[in-house]
Amino acid sequence: LVFSYLELRELRSCALVCKLWHRVLHGDENSEVWRSLAARCLAEEALRTDILCNVPTYKGKVRAFHHAFSTNDCSRNVYIKKNGFTLHRNPIAQSTDGARTKIGFSEGRHAWEVWWEGPLGTVAVIGIATKRAAMQCQGYVALLGSDDQSWGWNLVDNNLLHNGEVNGSFPQCNNAPKYQIGERIRVILDMEDKTLAFERGYEFLGVAFRGLPKVCLYPAVSAVYGNTEVTLVYLGKPLDG
Repeated sequence: LVFSYLELRELRSCALVCKLWHRVLHGDENSEVWRSLAARCLAEEALRTDILCNVPTYKGKVRAFHHAFSTNDCSRNVYIKKNGFTLHRNPIAQSTDGARTKIGFSEGRHAWEVWWEGPLGTVAVIGIATKRAAMQCQGYVALLGSDDQSWGWNLVDNNLLHNGEVNGSFPQCNNAPKYQIGERIRVILDMEDKTLAFERGYEFLGVAFRGLPKVCLYPAVSAVYGNTEVTLVYLGKPLDG
């Protein structure tokens, strides 16, 4: 009962006090503690719609919120909607705009979902970026992957992009299907193997990038189409197989 009144930072501290408190907090990811915290920090829209349908526990939903798009680390031409997970790009001409998440990764294995809820336009890129990568530029370009600080997959033409160059087509198969609006793409970052891979539905599309640097990498997207919306939901550790 006491734990249900605490915030996440305080709960982390409590979990370090003793094994009993750690077991109480982490033994049941749908306990009243996590339900209460989810109700306080997540918007009602996020809880009652299918945004978090692939995040089964309340602890996972709280974690996803803390790994969502950052309102302070995005282009001035975008804003994060009240649900906390969806980026909306304003109709600004001759601009490419992106956003990073609040938390990046320098170790471990991580998975998240990304999907477009509006037209792709001429360029729509998903991938990863360091803190140094630009999140806005002039013109309609593949911003994510335009320098050595970001890696991206352009869903419009199925090209892989890094350091301003096309690193081949993806997925590597004949007549690869084009992305369909609303289709959820799962991104898998493995900082141990230094790889970035993608899945569509239940199909593993393959490893897109290898040899990633041992730096902090953030999930990121970049878009050009006015009023388009992109949703990103952190899932946690990927499920092998």
